[in-house]
Amino acid sequence: MYKGKRVTIMGLGLFGGGAGAARFFVERGAHVTVTDKKEADALTESLVSLRCLPIRYVLGRHEPDDFRNADLVCVNPDVTLDNPFVAMARGAGAQIENSMDLLFKLTPRNPKIGVTGSNGKSTTTAYLGEILRLHNPRTLVGGNIGKCLLCETAHLAAGAPVVLELSSFMLEWMQDSLMSPQIAIVTNLSPNHLNRHRTMENYAAAKQTILKSQKSGDVAVLNDDDPEVRTWDRFTQARVVRFSVKQEPQGDGAFLAGEKLIVRTAGREDTVAARETLRLPGNHNVANALAAAAAAMSLGAQPWHVTEALGAFSGLPHRLEMVARGPQAVRYYNDSIATTPESVICALAALSGPVTLIAGGSGKGCPLDELGIIIARRVRRLILMGATGPMIQEAVLRAKQALKCGPVILHARDLEQAVQVAARDAAPGEAILLSPAAASFDMFRNFEERGECFRVLARRTALSAG
Repeated sequence: MYKGKRVTIMGLGLFGGGAGAARFFVERGAHVTVTDKKEADALTESLVSLRCLPIRYVLGRHEPDDFRNADLVCVNPDVTLDNPFVAMARGAGAQIENSMDLLFKLTPRNPKIGVTGSNGKSTTTAYLGEILRLHNPRTLVGGNIGKCLLCETAHLAAGAPVVLELSSFMLEWMQDSLMSPQIAIVTNLSPNHLNRHRTMENYAAAKQTILKSQKSGDVAVLNDDDPEVRTWDRFTQARVVRFSVKQEPQGDGAFLAGEKLIVRTAGREDTVAARETLRLPGNHNVANALAAAAAAMSLGAQPWHVTEALGAFSGLPHRLEMVARGPQAVRYYNDSIATTPESVICALAALSGPVTLIAGGSGKGCPLDELGIIIARRVRRLILMGATGPMIQEAVLRAKQALKCGPVILHARDLEQAVQVAARDAAPGEAILLSPAAASFDMFRNFEERGECFRVLARRTALSAG
């Protein structure tokens, strides 16, 4: 199908999607060019993963001829829809593709379970993968969670579920494809990526793509506690299943009753877990577990699959992950994934005792007023760094003035100094929490690098203090 075709991969990136697409087309005999505006030294991991493959690289720039002369351009989701090079390729007659549309086209016999939302989608995806692997060991998990599945499509067994974390960027590129997963989960909606989408309306519209091409036999799993998402049944023809930690939804759904997680399917109720058996803290992780359980059982998973998977799952890296413990029970938590105010609020709600919060990074255009109020009420010390540090400080100072309470505010030039300041004068039982409410790109390549840096610093600091 692609043998001999001239294929341009636009955007190699570091999350595996660009590299996976490049390998996919090389394996199918295409002449592949990979182009990225980043220089080679910023793309080392991806380049190493493709070593020895016959790929032409154009890095640090884009060349117009790579778009004018291409038969097909496969676009990284980070590329905006109005990119002039994409327009150039389209105008020259090239086929424009993205890896997620390709995956849907190549796997028509495999049920797709898609997960999106502003927060919690990676944990929900991981929960779901663990449950469905007990139901069907050939289940694949990928997408925005960090794995491109294109190269696995040739060997994928018919009927094996494919679980996909879908970002707003991915869904934006899928808006014209008229494809939605058979089971779609929407965890929640709050401001995010407004530097890309510009308005909340645009951002919400991208998220709604996951529902809009569903059919009557499909399933939409919606957060009944989110005032916006709970109304999104109007965007889908699918059967709606709701999940809630606050109330018992009508009809089929999943909910928290006291300390029990219950899933109702076709009128039958099954207790799938006790709250105390979940290894991840916080109501937000109970909600993630309920969403995954509801989706998995809609696909045919048994209650024991859910019970075993939820009890065994210990979480993903960089998501409220305790990475060190110092003297006097001081705990260090790596929540580097928390790039939005809402995710920081969830982290603060999940922790007990005094908290020192390390926050700040590169901006995403999210409003900070509510976060300022929560920090003023909950945090003992606030250590700020990065480009958004001054903006977070302004929000907290406004809240302190209104509430007549709030944290001591400190500043650090970088993460290393922030950890040193946090360890100094930490109270017994204190949680030192890296939860930035910002992206990482002003100091790090991505949130993983930031989290790994914090892990090393926290363990070193806790060890030296002991």
